[in-house]
Amino acid sequence: MAMPVQSVLIGVDVSKATLALCLAADQPVQTLANEPQAIGRWLSELPPGPVSLAVEATNTFHIDLVEQAHRAGHRVYLVDGYRLSRYRDSIGTRAKTDASDAQLLRRYLLREREDLRPWSPPPKGYATLQRLLHRRAALVRARVALQQSLAGLPELKRAATSVLRQLERFDALIQQHLLKTLSQLNWDTDARRCQAIEGIGPLTAAALTMVFHRGAFAHSDAFVAFMGLDVRVRDSGQLRGRRKLTKKGDPELRRLLFLAAMQASRSKRWHSFYQSYLQRGLSKIQALVILARKLARIAFALLKNQADYRPPPLQEACPQT
Repeated sequence: MAMPVQSVLIGVDVSKATLALCLAADQPVQTLANEPQAIGRWLSELPPGPVSLAVEATNTFHIDLVEQAHRAGHRVYLVDGYRLSRYRDSIGTRAKTDASDAQLLRRYLLREREDLRPWSPPPKGYATLQRLLHRRAALVRARVALQQSLAGLPELKRAATSVLRQLERFDALIQQHLLKTLSQLNWDTDARRCQAIEGIGPLTAAALTMVFHRGAFAHSDAFVAFMGLDVRVRDSGQLRGRRKLTKKGDPELRRLLFLAAMQASRSKRWHSFYQSYLQRGLSKIQALVILARKLARIAFALLKNQADYRPPPLQEACPQT
């Protein structure tokens, strides 16, 4: 009778310069340089057979490890810092070091692996679109901050106007690259479908299209949850806790959808929908979040069914975001 193959479980705590590696509970934690060549050598030295890695998700420092491990045929699970912190508290661990986090990640993978979804690489062009959207958001923040800080200096008005115009041209250039990338990926038709929805402009349409092609979402709930627009419920006995967004996804996606909801709330198509939630006692922000979630669900249905948006006969055009 063949012996079952034992899977190797590894916890990896990530920092900019190093990786802390826990290969077994009874072994000391190893340290590896967070460099592509060092990672490649280490992966090639792993024992044959199934290998699963629980990797702490960082800004960008985990990308080399995750991509190389996936190409090598290993199964990778990304664990965000917030979830890891709550898990640490739940088991009563007081220390927090790179080594203890690597051990914690391996323990988490050992006990929760059946309920985790392995990481898969995004489709070609996804990273480019995401990077352009983020750079454009950073540019807008910088432009607004500069405009506000120089408003009280009339002696610099001419120079400030020149700089702001240059930033506006740079913004237009980024948006041109967004449209070009969508066209190269043959996603431009999907973006136009989203843009037909009231309030949704080219930026939000590009973001929704990018997210839709990120993974095979079974239904709109999963699509909404991926963007962090789903609601966290905390009830216990007679206590009904305050509902909050999970905010698990990309914050830039939520920002764009929120701005789109602000514009859509002014149209005939969605104004009564928006007002109905205000009349129930919800705040403006809560009502706009609900509308943003509704727009996301409509966009998902259009993209999944490859259908065109058919609004009611009477509607009022609204500005787009």
